[in-house]
Amino acid sequence: MSYVPQYTISARLLSLVEEIASLRERIQGASIELSWIPALQKDTRTRNGHASTAIEGNPLTLEQVRALEEGRELVASDQRSQREVTKYFAGLRFVEKNVTLKTIRHEHLFELHRILAGDVMDQGKAGSYRTMGVQVGNHLPPAAEDVSPLMFELLEWWNDKAPELSPVLSAAILHYRFEHIHPFADGNGRMGRALSLWELYRRGFDSHHIFSVDEYYWEDRPAYYAALEQVRLAGEDLSQWLEYSAEGFRHTLQRAWLRVQQFQQKGAEKIVLTPKQERLLGLLRDHGSMAPSEIWAALDISKQGAMNLINPLLKAGLIEKLGTKKSGRYALVNPG
Repeated sequence: MSYVPQYTISARLLSLVEEIASLRERIQGASIELSWIPALQKDTRTRNGHASTAIEGNPLTLEQVRALEEGRELVASDQRSQREVTKYFAGLRFVEKNVTLKTIRHEHLFELHRILAGDVMDQGKAGSYRTMGVQVGNHLPPAAEDVSPLMFELLEWWNDKAPELSPVLSAAILHYRFEHIHPFADGNGRMGRALSLWELYRRGFDSHHIFSVDEYYWEDRPAYYAALEQVRLAGEDLSQWLEYSAEGFRHTLQRAWLRVQQFQQKGAEKIVLTPKQERLLGLLRDHGSMAPSEIWAALDISKQGAMNLINPLLKAGLIEKLGTKKSGRYALVNPG
């Protein structure tokens, strides 16, 4: 029998899904300008690779991960951390290559797990379900003998029932259920997030592969783990997890739209936005314009820290200063 997820569609969840659909349509509409897509895909792959491995404790910075993605050698970092990242990139390539796969089977999961976790596992064997009991924080996943039948049910649901739902919901359900079963001895976090991404790609939600949802989880890991744990506390009711995930998708698409606007800027210098710079652009979008003191108060940083964020954005032509030197305010520059 197939897995049957339990949840309620709240008014908030429905509103989030509608807003996500609107944002996605806006981004898809802008994607007719194909020239900037490869650069944005590369940036997104880097951010996914950094965030998903960082959640599991990988110490490499975003810039170090970007160097690895570009094939540059890192001297001042351990080899295992580098292998984790390069293997995650290989896993993303596997997912992208198999985006049109009609039916996903156990052997596909085994192959992806071998790619992601081979040579970087602390226990167990890459590419096969665990034969041991494990504990994840306060969570005791199902016994090893129950893993294969539970995964059979999940795969049956994924292949047959998931297409009936919005991909925003099906990706979140798949993500949680996989982490609950915890079918491998190690590497389940990276694997579950990769499967969620695979579902988005299969369903055509992120047809250009320019959304980095894992960044949302990484930036507040305690909230991410708490959202997963809350499902278990609620007796496997997924309602709040779906709201949390949908909020993550909305946040991700808002960031993607900012990045699209950056790449659309005519004559603007291209820069790699930091998370705080993206937060700043989001604040300016919401407020229209802000004084310097409002910016550093909102971001909880020093005046110099705020200027370190602002100056590259001014140089890149993404924001502009309005008014006088003493009473000036900063605002977004509309792409045109």
